[in-house]
Amino acid sequence: MVVDNQLVAYVVLALLAALVISFLMTPVVKTFAYKVGAIDVPKDARRMHKVPIPRLGGLAIFIGFMVSILLFVNIRGNQQMQSILLGAVIIVVLGVVDDIMALPAMLKFVVQIVAALIPAMNGVTILAFSNPNIFSDKLYWVLGGLSIPFTVIWIVAITNSVNLIDGLDGLANGVSAISATTMLVIALLYSEAQVAIVMAALVGACVGFMPYNLNPAKMFMGDTGATFLGYILATMSIQGLFKYYAVISFVVPFLILGLPIFDTTFAFIRRIAHGQSPMHADRGHIHHRLIDMGLNQKQAVATLYVISAILGLSAVVLTTGGEQRAMLFFLALCIVAVVAARVVFPKEVKEELKEELEELRDGLHHEEKKDEDA
Repeated sequence: MVVDNQLVAYVVLALLAALVISFLMTPVVKTFAYKVGAIDVPKDARRMHKVPIPRLGGLAIFIGFMVSILLFVNIRGNQQMQSILLGAVIIVVLGVVDDIMALPAMLKFVVQIVAALIPAMNGVTILAFSNPNIFSDKLYWVLGGLSIPFTVIWIVAITNSVNLIDGLDGLANGVSAISATTMLVIALLYSEAQVAIVMAALVGACVGFMPYNLNPAKMFMGDTGATFLGYILATMSIQGLFKYYAVISFVVPFLILGLPIFDTTFAFIRRIAHGQSPMHADRGHIHHRLIDMGLNQKQAVATLYVISAILGLSAVVLTTGGEQRAMLFFLALCIVAVVAARVVFPKEVKEELKEELEELRDGLHHEEKKDEDA
């Protein structure tokens, strides 16, 4: 695979432009957040900060991203890209209003579906993907009439997944930047110019906001930023990954976005198992668990960055070296990560394993008691 030098130059320029504009716009947006009352006040145990902090930082990310896109991506006559950007504007407007005055969950969900339908109805669709069943004779699953519903579900799910991991300083921003970087590398390897430049703009916008968002955070990106990042990652994964199912494996998008997908899936399972609504907010996310293990915010965020990077590197290896090499690479990195965790946090790991075993025993005992009572 030969990387186009001209494309690399455009990618670097798009990244730098988004980075600079996002960085410069953040203080402006911060002032605006104070004026409109978009302040995150710590009022429950789920929040990790102790003092009120302005949100709406996602607006600076969005501005940096959009300026870079308008400079380096030719969207004139590009209906698919126009539809993605229109949907992004709707998501950002929804996020801004929600960060200023909390909106009902159902209203936000409906607006997100509308925003997802716009690109889905304009050709940004998951038409097929490689068959995950290795024993099947069919190489691909063609969705046919299910294409648009499947696409909308994917976009809305990833949009909310990124939002749900936005619980520690710099976490969602950094994980999104890592995921976007992975997509950028794959796009460069396959000379997908539009996807590469868009992902470069997203990486730059995230990095530009990072100095204000790392612990201790001076500003949060709020729902404006988290849902915007999730939406762009979801739509561009369709453009750059699902559309090229002949060369990209089914699992690649799920590896790249593995951390938010895993966290959201198990959050829903956990809540349903406890008889709660899947949308019920709780303190059981993976970042909360790391904090409860005794890690501080910086350690927890760094741990999740490493996990996201391992998944991203595995995705890159899978696209270039095949399934077997990617599996070996993934297993090797997991072993290294586990060993490193036991060396760096031996006490915390031991205590967490003990707590998990006790919870499992309690759960089994509770089920046995229910069976006896029945």
